[in-house]
Amino acid sequence: MDILFIMVVCGALTFLLRFSFIAGGRLLPQSPELRHLLRYVPPAVLAALIAPEIFVHNGTLSLGFDNIRLWAALAAMAAAYLTRHVLATIAAGMAALWFLQAFFS
Repeated sequence: MDILFIMVVCGALTFLLRFSFIAGGRLLPQSPELRHLLRYVPPAVLAALIAPEIFVHNGTLSLGFDNIRLWAALAAMAAAYLTRHVLATIAAGMAALWFLQAFFS
């Protein structure tokens, strides 16, 4: 019974925390400076999610030439720069990763 109570409380707290930003969004200042700063939030969150997968291997920082995920990320960055298309970036990065895993891993 204690586990069920903890799950309900945690679920309610999570819901209230997320809902507070939706419901209270009207109360935030609508200055152009804040809007400009908020444009950087999604790329920063995406970078924070992806960076450990690229740079950490077996619990250690891996920046050497043998890090195939780093090479695949560089290929994806090149595709993003050249095409400015999300699907092309994902396809190039995944193709590079699969190629490198097949031949160098």
